[in-house]
Amino acid sequence: MTRIHIGALFFPGFEMLDIYGPLELFSMHREAYGITPVGLDAGPVPASGGPATLAEAGIAATTIYDMVIVPGGAGAREARKNDALLDWLVAQAAGGALMASVCTGSVLLGRAGLLDGRRATTNKLAFDWVAQQCPQVHWQRRARWVWDGNMVTSSGVSAGMDMALAIIERQQGAQAAKDAALWAEYLPNADPDNDPFERSET
Repeated sequence: MTRIHIGALFFPGFEMLDIYGPLELFSMHREAYGITPVGLDAGPVPASGGPATLAEAGIAATTIYDMVIVPGGAGAREARKNDALLDWLVAQAAGGALMASVCTGSVLLGRAGLLDGRRATTNKLAFDWVAQQCPQVHWQRRARWVWDGNMVTSSGVSAGMDMALAIIERQQGAQAAKDAALWAEYLPNADPDNDPFERSET
């Protein structure tokens, strides 16, 4: 079996569950997925909650991954202004990577132009702000996650785990997704349109 190489993006102020929730589920199938933490530069990257993750590679490297996971968090507001990071996201998508965002990580894909004309979703508490940043996107208020082409976006924080299981199911089969959820003792929301955190437009 050819392993799917995941580039897990870390930027200062990332939300921990956004990225570690999905990575935990992918790591349940180590024979199928390999994970590389990628930062703006190689080295420690502090989370919004404090602890740092060691990025093994930086975005200056030329590696193209099979999948890129983009978290949100308070740091996404600054990261969205980083042209080098946005260019890296564009290069990954152009190279054929499946681009998956969690929470306000969608603002990075949106600012990179990768979601223009596509359906997407984001954290419901930050929905209006993200939508204002990326007006060319067809934002979906009622969605746990949205899959459009090679772009998969999920709602806030824990929704990334449901998105990850949907990706595992499509790539490895339904049983692999069920196994990952079971091993993690996680009760997934398997319906992308079942969004209990939907908020009315304000």
